[in-house]
Amino acid sequence: MDLRKIKKLIDLLEESNLAEIEIKEGEESVRLARVPKGNYQAAPVYAAPAEARAAAPMPMSSPTESATGGSAKAAGSDQPEGHVMRAPMVGTFYTSPSPDKPPFVTIGQSVKAGETLAIIEAMKMFNPIEADVSGTILAVLTESGSPVEFDQPLFVIG
Repeated sequence: MDLRKIKKLIDLLEESNLAEIEIKEGEESVRLARVPKGNYQAAPVYAAPAEARAAAPMPMSSPTESATGGSAKAAGSDQPEGHVMRAPMVGTFYTSPSPDKPPFVTIGQSVKAGETLAIIEAMKMFNPIEADVSGTILAVLTESGSPVEFDQPLFVIG
């Protein structure tokens, strides 16, 4: 489905009193939903027992540590030097076109700019992730079948 059509649907949803719209064209479908203004519900907040809070003082952590659940890594600490290919969208990362097929690329393989390295599934659409530079695959930083966030490092090309 064309991105312009989706943007028009978003505008239509915002201008109307509708809570959701679902459009099907052949095998493709798009479903947009929103929570009407003023109907937001706060998520419940759970507190640890007072004894646990007093017994284990919380160490100061950086925003990165808080967000990722671990310490901030120095740039390049676990990965080789080179051009880092990042996820252009949120979705599920796959290194091969299907489970029974070999991966698009392997470590040590030479690639050219524009060559497909992997795919990201988002909203039942499979989006090819293409190399933006030529070089050799030095590292694959994400496991096939795992969810990825926008701008998450996927590959290192040297």
